[in-house]
Amino acid sequence: MVQATAGPGGGAPLRRTPRQARSKARLALMLEAAERILVGDGVEALTTTRVAAEAKVSVGSLYQYLPDRDAIIDALATGYFARLEDVMDELVRTAERERERERWDDPVGVLIDTFARVYRTEHGFRALWFGSGLTERTRAADREHKRRMADGVRRVLLALGVAPDDEALARACHAAILAADALAQEAFRRAPEGDTDLLDEAKAMLRCYLAEVVARFERR
Repeated sequence: MVQATAGPGGGAPLRRTPRQARSKARLALMLEAAERILVGDGVEALTTTRVAAEAKVSVGSLYQYLPDRDAIIDALATGYFARLEDVMDELVRTAERERERERWDDPVGVLIDTFARVYRTEHGFRALWFGSGLTERTRAADREHKRRMADGVRRVLLALGVAPDDEALARACHAAILAADALAQEAFRRAPEGDTDLLDEAKAMLRCYLAEVVARFERR
């Protein structure tokens, strides 16, 4: 089920935030309808009239929460960000458990393979990012989302004992996320399941970068 969460970038894009379980379920159904339209027909098809009809609710009911296309896009993006960050949080917990036994042999491979699997299942995320309808609010929220994802990578590396925690590590993790995200998006533009050759090149590049980051700390 599509999550009905607070808006990207802090404030809520929703006209109203549902409080009761029934209202949250109704909003989730609206967002599921919006996602079906997004995947099937693209961002331009996300009109309030079309979403209301797909969700089998009145336009007035939709307007209570999603007053226009931008609000629909922002709300969908919020759900995608939340799911990706949940996956990252689980990777951090896994890394913390693994440290009790042994290090991951290939943290870069684990990270890229995990998020490639997410890309393969999140058809709406791909349709939204590869379309041309991102709002300025969503773009700003995406920048903050990438910072949170970079912090997740930092926490993974700390859990694995790869490097000490400082500003340089945070900066390196942010650079790695920006590079990995650009390469992953290109891989999935080329092929619905992801261009495996390009994903392998991303792994090779980021392994070299991680090795250089670790070496910097060892030279101090």
